[in-house]
Amino acid sequence: MSLVLTLLLAQVGPLVSPGTAPPLRSAPLEMHRPKPEAAPPQPTRLQECLALAGRDPLAAIEVAEGWLRTVKGTPQADPQHCMGIAYNYLSRGSDAEQAFVAARAAVAPDERGRKASLGAMAALAALDQQAFERADAAFLAAHTDALAAGRNELAGDISIDRSRALVALNRMTEAETALAEGRSASPANPAGWLLSATLSRRQGKLAQAQAQIERAAQLMPVDPQIGLEAGVIAVLAGREASARKSWQSVIEVSPASDEAKTARAYLDQLSAGPTATTR
Repeated sequence: MSLVLTLLLAQVGPLVSPGTAPPLRSAPLEMHRPKPEAAPPQPTRLQECLALAGRDPLAAIEVAEGWLRTVKGTPQADPQHCMGIAYNYLSRGSDAEQAFVAARAAVAPDERGRKASLGAMAALAALDQQAFERADAAFLAAHTDALAAGRNELAGDISIDRSRALVALNRMTEAETALAEGRSASPANPAGWLLSATLSRRQGKLAQAQAQIERAAQLMPVDPQIGLEAGVIAVLAGREASARKSWQSVIEVSPASDEAKTARAYLDQLSAGPTATTR
């Protein structure tokens, strides 16, 4: 909590001139001293650990493990959270998932919003390992927690991420529903519109896909994934010039990315004649 400091007021009495001159009355003078800036709040132990994880994940794991040995019950959520983030930086998905699951379990039952966030982290870690069934279950639990906490936008973001697991499980109708829910609850999330465009395109709904990719581009004008998908939709709709423009923009914006590599391959295919292969 920042300290609120009271302004100091000083009053100066009547000024009397020398000799026979009558006294000059003066209104009280308030010396307005500038209010000192409030000291920034000290970072919490978790914030310090998370910051360390970004700089030195191995050191953060060591710190979190030592911390974990000193606490029991609900306080274990913080060091487990930190370990999950650190393991994620090291691309140790299984360890990250286990840490996030443990952190979520330690959180107090009434902290549903935090449970939702940690559950979503566990789900994403499972998704990165291509453990799609496990990811789906974790996303569902996180979605329930988010709604219970009144975190509707977070619930929307979770639905959007869950759609990726559902597509991988070939549960397309459920994925479409999850994306619709996600776009409604979190309309400013460009991933929802990008994934929707990709799914619509795969289902042959090119007009719908075009509208969705345009919305994604409005929200994030410079993004290689959006540019790549826009080109695929354009070429399937017979708009070769638009496809070339989209793919060339990907190369210009992010020349060393995987998306740029794919864009070059698509452009080569167009130059050779056949229609670009879609993902």
